[in-house]
Amino acid sequence: MLKLAVLVSGGGTNLQALIDAVNDGTLARTRIVLVVSSRGDAHALTRAREQDIPVFVAGRAQYPDAAARADAIGGALRGAGADLVVLAGYMSIVPPELTQAFAGRIINIHPSLIPKHCGLGFYGKNVHRAVLDAGETESGATVHFVDEGVDTGPVILQEKVPVLPGDSADSLAARVLVTEHRILVEAVRRFADAERIT
Repeated sequence: MLKLAVLVSGGGTNLQALIDAVNDGTLARTRIVLVVSSRGDAHALTRAREQDIPVFVAGRAQYPDAAARADAIGGALRGAGADLVVLAGYMSIVPPELTQAFAGRIINIHPSLIPKHCGLGFYGKNVHRAVLDAGETESGATVHFVDEGVDTGPVILQEKVPVLPGDSADSLAARVLVTEHRILVEAVRRFADAERIT
């Protein structure tokens, strides 16, 4: 059984996709053992609590010191016995202490086709605005390993999404989000099934 920890900051739709996949048997070999949030008011925490998934809040309000915050998150992940850590809309940079401690076991979902439109400043609607401003004809989503850079780890899965005439950042984001949900679940399934994902 793969023990999954999910790091979140906001609404938690990718978390919900994972919860649904566990509940419907798509991720039959997976159990979500912990949800960690950088914000105490994140709706993702409500989603976790409704499923009786343990939660842990570790933001700047709780841990103003970055090193103490990293230690707290690492302790929570180890305490939960997490085999795989998923960043699902987690809006904080993962410190080196965690990327090293969980090397090869932290993955992230990003709403573009990496290496395009990624790195510092490219999150949420900023990504989709950048895609539209660049006149791209396609965008998509990427699941990748997390390393000590920002969106620089090896790609696990990507899927393209067309940019349609008249698209806004919101309409493009909505279509990309559907793809995010699908490929994130697939990446976790492969990990749970011990398939080669690099």
